[in-house]
Amino acid sequence: MLTIGQKFPQFSKTAVVSLEKGKEFETLTSEYLVNDDNVWTVMFWWPKDFTFVCPTEIAEFNKNYGEFRDRETRLIGASTDSEFVHAAWRRDHDDLRDLKFPMLADTSKSLAEDLGILEPTEKIAYRATFIVDPTGIIRWVSVNDLSVGRNVKEVLRVLDGLQTDELCPCNWEKGQETLTV
Repeated sequence: MLTIGQKFPQFSKTAVVSLEKGKEFETLTSEYLVNDDNVWTVMFWWPKDFTFVCPTEIAEFNKNYGEFRDRETRLIGASTDSEFVHAAWRRDHDDLRDLKFPMLADTSKSLAEDLGILEPTEKIAYRATFIVDPTGIIRWVSVNDLSVGRNVKEVLRVLDGLQTDELCPCNWEKGQETLTV
């Protein structure tokens, strides 16, 4: 699995960005992650569309979209399902209709494989979360078992800590003092 300090892999994938007819899809590339505007990226993966735990996580990320935006951070959700399955799921599920971030489709499973998060038996992505800095370097990785949803508040807490570029003690939260050496 790729880890902290490594470059996020190159990719070019279709993503669902809207439910408006004719504007549903866009191509996202790894170039989107690298920028001079100091914009970070959080890419989170789920195993399968039309499941039970996954929409709870996606909805929670969407509920906290403003928190990520306030931190100059883009959100990208992803799975190995197709863009057409993503679009159908968004139309079908009340909590997913108004998503404010793209749903990346990795139907070839190449990006999940490059990241090292492809479950070996079913060939679906683990519940992986990557925080990527504006230079395209992975700064945090978290992977949950398929049956356990992640904690979005913890992703925000770690993002806050990374963005201070300082030493943050255990249980540190934004607004608290960092460590001095």
